[in-house]
Amino acid sequence: MIIPVTAVFAAVLGILLLVLSAMVVRCRLKHQVGMGVNENRVFQATVRAHANLVEYAPFALIMLAIAELNGVSSTWIYWSGMALVVGRILHAFGMIKGKGKTHMGRLVGTILTWLSILVTAILLLWNVGTVYG
Repeated sequence: MIIPVTAVFAAVLGILLLVLSAMVVRCRLKHQVGMGVNENRVFQATVRAHANLVEYAPFALIMLAIAELNGVSSTWIYWSGMALVVGRILHAFGMIKGKGKTHMGRLVGTILTWLSILVTAILLLWNVGTVYG
């Protein structure tokens, strides 16, 4: 069975990962730091925006894929995936533009990401409960 809805979100998040990776490399070259970070707040925020995507996106995508494979409505998968992608983009933008400090994009991005994971978890539990309960 194929999972086309999750595949689209995985592709978009993969592109976001490459964009953030390129930003980290650019900062590393600019500041001549091969490993770790220096005291530059934008550099630190860029590295953390990249790392935060790597921390959240894989697990959220696995959950979406399992839900899609288990027959959860594509509409629900779509909206949860949209919240995840928009959340990750907003978080990265807010993290970098806010230089790691409080920023509305970072806050809304975090909320959307967590909401996506929570909704997907509920969908998975609901689906298992209705199919096997």
